[in-house]
Amino acid sequence: MDRAYWEYIYGTHKADEVSWYRSHLETSLKLIENTGLKRSACILDVGGGASTLADDLLARGYENISVLDISETALSLAKERLQSRADQIHWIAADITSISLPKHKYDLWHDRAVFHFLTKAKQRSLYLHQVQEALRPGGHIILATFAFNGPEKCSGLEVLRYSAETLMRELGEDFQLRESVEENHITPLGKPQPFLYCRLQFAPRMR
Repeated sequence: MDRAYWEYIYGTHKADEVSWYRSHLETSLKLIENTGLKRSACILDVGGGASTLADDLLARGYENISVLDISETALSLAKERLQSRADQIHWIAADITSISLPKHKYDLWHDRAVFHFLTKAKQRSLYLHQVQEALRPGGHIILATFAFNGPEKCSGLEVLRYSAETLMRELGEDFQLRESVEENHITPLGKPQPFLYCRLQFAPRMR
């Protein structure tokens, strides 16, 4: 992924001006609650950037939250918004396809709108390897991508679009689909963008 590109995007746009902005990620929050995880669960928000998800998780009593984004500028925007509460979050500026994450540390992996930017098979393979290494067996992954009828580009970049079935084929047999839901996201400019959310559980096969 191109770090310079995303630094440019967040350096030239306010957090609430980018197309994927929502004041609250209601669907993500509901799916996180549906996992039944304890408030002490270890959560990783991939591509969290300037998202308000961390704010809302803190408000709900979650205690162990990490936010990873390739853009340090995006993370800085979130820290400024959270002010003193920013110290309660573990911030990680890195490319998710190349960072070395702790093995089997996380109970929940959340990604809203990163995976659909991985248009090359090698990128998706590296991403999936990261999930399998960092997520504990039995842990949960929530992936939100553009739905089949969603846009073909975002922020000037090509994206891939998914159904629950094609996303499951991409992830493979180590993941079991628990629920899926579609959401018609309205951008700050008032344009509709169909999103697909899938909550899956990591159940690695014996090899």
